[in-house]
Amino acid sequence: MTSSDGRAQGTAAGETGEPATVSEAGAGTADPQAPAVPQPAGEHGHKEFDLATLLAERGGERYELYTKHLNHQLPRMLHTIGFDKFYERAEGAHFWDADGNDYLDMLAGFGVMGLGRHHPVVRKALHDVLDAGLPDLTRFDCQPLPGLLAEKLLAHSPHLDRVFFGNSGTEAVETALKFARYATGRPRVLYCTHSFHGLTTGSLSVNGEAGFQDGFAPLLPDTAIPLGDLDALAAELRKGDVAALIVEPIQGHGVHICPPGWLAAAQELLHRHKALLICDEVQTGLGRTGDFYAYQHEEGVEPDLVTVSKALSGGYVPVSATLGKDWIFKKVYSSMDRVLVHSASFGSNAQAMAAGLATLSVMEDEGIVANSRRVGDLLRTRLAALVDRYELLKDVRGRGLMVGIEFGRPKSLGLRGRWTMLQAARKGLFAQMVVVPLLQKHRILTQVSGDHLEVIKLIPPLVVDEADVDRFVAAFTDVMDEAHNGGGLMWDFGKTLVKQAIAAR
Repeated sequence: MTSSDGRAQGTAAGETGEPATVSEAGAGTADPQAPAVPQPAGEHGHKEFDLATLLAERGGERYELYTKHLNHQLPRMLHTIGFDKFYERAEGAHFWDADGNDYLDMLAGFGVMGLGRHHPVVRKALHDVLDAGLPDLTRFDCQPLPGLLAEKLLAHSPHLDRVFFGNSGTEAVETALKFARYATGRPRVLYCTHSFHGLTTGSLSVNGEAGFQDGFAPLLPDTAIPLGDLDALAAELRKGDVAALIVEPIQGHGVHICPPGWLAAAQELLHRHKALLICDEVQTGLGRTGDFYAYQHEEGVEPDLVTVSKALSGGYVPVSATLGKDWIFKKVYSSMDRVLVHSASFGSNAQAMAAGLATLSVMEDEGIVANSRRVGDLLRTRLAALVDRYELLKDVRGRGLMVGIEFGRPKSLGLRGRWTMLQAARKGLFAQMVVVPLLQKHRILTQVSGDHLEVIKLIPPLVVDEADVDRFVAAFTDVMDEAHNGGGLMWDFGKTLVKQAIAAR
């Protein structure tokens, strides 16, 4: 059962008129000699599941459970860098721990929490759709919610006509790859070096980072070209077997923006060779860069296929969308025999569709895209002003609330020696040294933008405000001051990272 505000309600002893039986060994241990206590029945006679009590009793085991049953390296890594926190609640762009300490989220769950956590409008929509008791996922009917969400999404990209709904960003990419190959009758998809499009086998084939591909070959016969290189694109297209180019308008790995004019020129070149342009907007879409889609920053760009996920459900429900042109969908679904040639068991489910509709409504009503552009410009401008002040700070770049902070080799002798030591052990350690005190000292959650990269990526919820910018810039300034002073806990932690990096070789 839930209360009017949606929180889980437990059943305490005495609520049903029956006393709880507790042994002398401790609370919650059943007495084998005592008669069984009837379990409270739910609204339709079902035994109730008490989530609140389960979390209260076993929530403290979170890291042990992960170590035993899930990815055992994750808690190990979190413990090593001091990220093994116990967050108890969250709202908007902030977390709180059990002691009531406030943490600023500049990560947004890798971009999923575009509206921040627990937005009341999306939350209510999910309660409403559950209460509606819809005949969901019959598979042999046409429910209204998918059509309504598709209509609303397509309104933001009027050159596109149809939508396929899946469950994740990598699934949206898989859909785009399949559709492009089938529609063109060609096998090969081009992608850019340092790209990230997902980790399933198809999307992994267009992943520009070899570290993710190691040990999973053979993959699909796809080919990488440098971001912004038209000559390399033209050379591949002349071979006549290219179905499409898939590209992130702003690469998440390192936060690199497509050079001005390149997307439009690439599109023209692709279409001349009967190939398609796929824009991967899984992370950059839905307002992240200050426009609804990142490709819209460049005039005349109209991708043939667009992938969307992450922020589409307000962070509540897995959902993705692949948007495309009418002729592509009609070629894939060319007859009734092919009606299920590409489908997803949980695709278009009512909860995901309702959350998506509510999210887009909030974005319109609360000016989320405009806030992303305004606050993002403020954040980037204030950080860029620090580049001349700190020799370890090389560059600040990005669009909207997708900002990359890059560090580089300093000029002064003392700092250069420490930098060289870190680089010799493992590239990317300095950026990690910045991320750790931001959390430990200033309670701000950030991330390094990729393995072996000296770049921090900021992708906060799109609801952050000027006070959040002030807090981050002040904290970042304090960390950089400590780094340039050459001592203190930051460099001590750096020595620890160096030892671990050497030991891992």
